[in-house]
Amino acid sequence: MKNNASIGIFRGITMINRLLSLNCWLENSTAMTLQKLLVLIFIPLLISCNNKKEQELTERENALLEREQKFADKEAEYELLLKMKDSLQLAVQIKDTVSKIQTWPDSLKIKWSSKMICRESNCTNYVIGDQRTEIWDFASDSTGMYANVLSNNEIKRVFRGQYLVNKIVLDSAKESSAKSNIKINVVLDDIKKNVIKGTQTITGQDNCTAKFSVELTPSKK
Repeated sequence: MKNNASIGIFRGITMINRLLSLNCWLENSTAMTLQKLLVLIFIPLLISCNNKKEQELTERENALLEREQKFADKEAEYELLLKMKDSLQLAVQIKDTVSKIQTWPDSLKIKWSSKMICRESNCTNYVIGDQRTEIWDFASDSTGMYANVLSNNEIKRVFRGQYLVNKIVLDSAKESSAKSNIKINVVLDDIKKNVIKGTQTITGQDNCTAKFSVELTPSKK
């Protein structure tokens, strides 16, 4: 009876050990299965996260490229505006230059009778109150614009001329002779249809100065 009891106890212990071993194996198998499941779950998540990061990085790069392109476009537009500004300034300069070298207006292309009165003088040969009358003729050719000053139908002096927006500027080279070495400048800044007024300044050889008022009216001759 004792042997049978011992055998029963041994078998019971063995059964328990087998059960424990099976339980341990089941636990290990479940753990491995869970690990596999976790791997299967997290790998797609990791891939998804990586793809999302790559997408975000690509979007940032595209946004940066777009901003750089916009900046380049703005810079190109600014350069174009600068070139347009320079072109406009050049056009204005050319227009101003052309306006200076064109022929005299038709209204000036007649003979003018001049009346000049000395208003200021520190020259011995020009006295305040002196009066002079001459005939002025505005002319132009391929070499430029001129005003011829005539006395007794002979050319007494030739002025180089410029016609600006609101005035006429005349200038003579120094006239060299045994008796004189003078320079004459005329500014006519009051221009009307039938009368032109201004000032003539004479600089003598000893740097003395005489100023005459000038009034031109259409000649009746």
